[in-house]
Amino acid sequence: MAKVICLFNHKGGVSKTTTAFNLGWMMARKGKKVLLADFDPQCNLTGMVMGFAGVEELEAVYKPNPANNVKDALAPAFESQPRIITAAECAEVAGNQNLRLLPGHIALSEYETTLGVAQELSGSLLPLRNLPGAIRFLLDETAAKYEIDYVLVDMSPSLGPLNQNLLATSDYFIVPLHPDYFSSMALSSLAQTLPKWQAWAKMAHGLDVLVKADYPFPEPKTQFIGAIIQKYRPRNGRASKAFQQWIDRLQEGIQQRLVPALEGAGMLDRAAYFDKTGTNPWTPIMEVADFNSIIALSQEFQVPVYELTEQQANQQGAVWDQTRESMNVFETAFSKCADSVFSLTD
Repeated sequence: MAKVICLFNHKGGVSKTTTAFNLGWMMARKGKKVLLADFDPQCNLTGMVMGFAGVEELEAVYKPNPANNVKDALAPAFESQPRIITAAECAEVAGNQNLRLLPGHIALSEYETTLGVAQELSGSLLPLRNLPGAIRFLLDETAAKYEIDYVLVDMSPSLGPLNQNLLATSDYFIVPLHPDYFSSMALSSLAQTLPKWQAWAKMAHGLDVLVKADYPFPEPKTQFIGAIIQKYRPRNGRASKAFQQWIDRLQEGIQQRLVPALEGAGMLDRAAYFDKTGTNPWTPIMEVADFNSIIALSQEFQVPVYELTEQQANQQGAVWDQTRESMNVFETAFSKCADSVFSLTD
């Protein structure tokens, strides 16, 4: 069965989408079959992978039957249709035969309220009993269809019912961070929220009405597999002094606030983490600088920042040499991060 990994932080602007794309591509390049699942109604990951410039282009490709996006694939449960959820059709990602995309839908947020009611009532209303387990059921069915090893889930920056469900029913999660005050504050919020989500999931799994539903609510077992710190400005190959101070504060926050909270909730085994990586869970599994102008080229050509060619960059000589040097740094960082993910999920 595929391993489902969520990339989650309710703070926006921490590069969840670009991380999902670049990390997923690298994992696939290393031989794993990877599915990128876009559960952010903004659909930035879908646009990045498929090259869509706007909502109109995205809406034109939606197909409800057979479903080729997250909303239509979940419709049998959320719209009480007389058919069961089946595997969604996923798009091939050009340039990487091991990588596929489950496209997002701009109207996925329409299901949020209904899901919230279902999770609040925890199956006490029989018509809603199938909703809490539906999303994981869809991911498992779709992953099985394409013989997927890893599902990377891109999530919206919110603490809503959809994200609660995605994270609580996942196998693992990664917390992307930006070295600034707001990410530091977000750690305190996550330390309070994530254990509550885990407690809810354990309660939900203990209810026969949800376990015996058409889409059974899975046993909660999600584990924290690390933080990623991105978008700092480098100096002499390392974070500048101002950004390094925030990176240090983030690591301190992970160690003093997030890790104890997750350990208490059973979402982290510190000893097992160290055995697999040789590092502590407050040490980021990746630190990477701002992509700067490279990200625009990456989005234009729908390839990771480390896969751009000299022709795509339209650069020559010393300018290209400098760009290529930056790309090599990013390639090494994502390669090591992928290896860490493999170790932590083995």
